[in-house]
Amino acid sequence: MQAQPEDAIVRNPGMALDLGWLEEMRGVNRSALERRVQTLARRRSIKADNQAAWLLRAVALMDLTTLNSNDTDERVRRLCAKARNPLRADIVEGLGLGETAIRPAAVCVYHPFVATAVAALAGTGIHVAAVSTAFPHGLAPLETRIAEIRASVGDGADEIDVVIPRGLVFGAKWQELYDEIARFREACGEAHLKVILGTGDLATLRNVTLASMVAMMAGADFIKTSTGKESVNATLPVGLAMVRAIRAYRERTGYLIGFKPAGGISTAKASLDWLVLMREELGRRWLEPDLFRFGASSLLTDIERQLEHHLTGHYSAAHRHAMA
Repeated sequence: MQAQPEDAIVRNPGMALDLGWLEEMRGVNRSALERRVQTLARRRSIKADNQAAWLLRAVALMDLTTLNSNDTDERVRRLCAKARNPLRADIVEGLGLGETAIRPAAVCVYHPFVATAVAALAGTGIHVAAVSTAFPHGLAPLETRIAEIRASVGDGADEIDVVIPRGLVFGAKWQELYDEIARFREACGEAHLKVILGTGDLATLRNVTLASMVAMMAGADFIKTSTGKESVNATLPVGLAMVRAIRAYRERTGYLIGFKPAGGISTAKASLDWLVLMREELGRRWLEPDLFRFGASSLLTDIERQLEHHLTGHYSAAHRHAMA
């Protein structure tokens, strides 16, 4: 295994597709995974100041997202303004944050709004992520999908969230899937590649595990659960299967791969469950934005409400925490 400092991320270069390794990983015990996530939820109860601190960490790990059919440049600018100041001033003051900047890791948008987001976030250090490759289904011609990646990178996106055609997984067409993702990685250049598996469409945890491994072999910087458009999105058993694939990849290659659960994570409590999962399964290093993200649109609102409750003992209405 290639050694690397614990605090440094050496970008995953990928590796040759290893079908023998995939065969070794075919056995996935759903019951065992479900029991494990149940014990994680029971083992930790995070309260009071500790809970507030964990929720602030969750804010810093968000990809604040708008992927709606009615998105406009002005809506994206408003979302970017929220990203610049995600917490109301009275909450910041009450928590004693002072000059400490708590901001989401990225804003995630469709390609037509990348340039708008880049301009709105200039100088903040907040990344701009673009969903690409015929999101959310990935069924356009390959060259069209690759051109979309290049266009988003050209407009300033420094992270690209791509989707895979789920049919390649169902058909066990691992070489074709590997080749497509490798092409996506090449088109990204210096921009980081987050590969969305669409886990709600993949039917089995075995498919999720194998697709995760192929994506990492092909050079993914992150693997991501969902588009947020499936009927079932991020679930803890699916997440556990994916983070164990990440752990196996690190043990074999030495490279650290990021993880992004997305879709359906809308409550502060749910965010804590995911943070506990990452801490227990992969360690403290995976609680940093270069290795973990939430795909979130409404999560920030509930976290703000929980932080206000922590300060005042009262829950406020959601409309007092405008998103955009």
